[in-house]
Amino acid sequence: MSNYSPDNETTGSQAGGVQSVDRAISVLEILAQRGEAGVSEVAAEIDVHKSTAFRLLGALEVRGLVEQAGERGKYRLGFGIVRLAGAVTGRIDITQQSRPVCERLAEELGETVNIAVMQEQYAINLYQVRGRGAITAYNWVGQLTPLHATSSGKILLAHMPAKERASLLSEAGLKKMAPGTLTAKTKLERNLAEVRERGYSWTLEELEEGLHAMAAPVRNRDGDVIAALSASGPAYRLTEERMHELAPTLIQGAEEISHRMGYLG
Repeated sequence: MSNYSPDNETTGSQAGGVQSVDRAISVLEILAQRGEAGVSEVAAEIDVHKSTAFRLLGALEVRGLVEQAGERGKYRLGFGIVRLAGAVTGRIDITQQSRPVCERLAEELGETVNIAVMQEQYAINLYQVRGRGAITAYNWVGQLTPLHATSSGKILLAHMPAKERASLLSEAGLKKMAPGTLTAKTKLERNLAEVRERGYSWTLEELEEGLHAMAAPVRNRDGDVIAALSASGPAYRLTEERMHELAPTLIQGAEEISHRMGYLG
């Protein structure tokens, strides 16, 4: 009796697809390591027949990820790699350019300082420096946080086109995270209008009970807001009044990072 079924075929096809992807990535890694390699070398390295290696290289060449190096039958990485890398280089740049500013502000303010960017429906923290007054060792780096309940998220939301913001918020929802979370769109929109007017945002126990935070916008060379520089701390110390007092210092830090990113405004 045969064990064949459409499900078996689908499973086999999926497994073959995953194997092809794995091999293609291996080819790219080989070329990155060696600089150049021929079909025979690639085939030997990933333990496949030369015809399979040739097909893999051909598919990668069509996508511009590899190219032939002259007429020697060798392959090297193509400029399509640069196109893919471009999707993350901005994040790498913002982390590098913000580091000295974050370190100085953490020392100056005594609070935890973060740099965050938008990822889908969230703000993601890329870099953090704990100030001397930080009472917890929690690391926010790599954490996805809700846009409507964080100071960084509010900065990113406030500077989005209104239609795009409305669509995003409808999809993400306004979940109550803590006692102060703004869960009504009208209240949030009023708050965001004030954020744009003042040039900075603030949250009062909106993400976590007992946690206050403030943030200022970081711009790229075109003047677009690409990140948020934030300072956070315990509500009893980083009071609403103190945040408004410290706002000019935070804004100045964000402007410094913006200038490092090429913004001339």
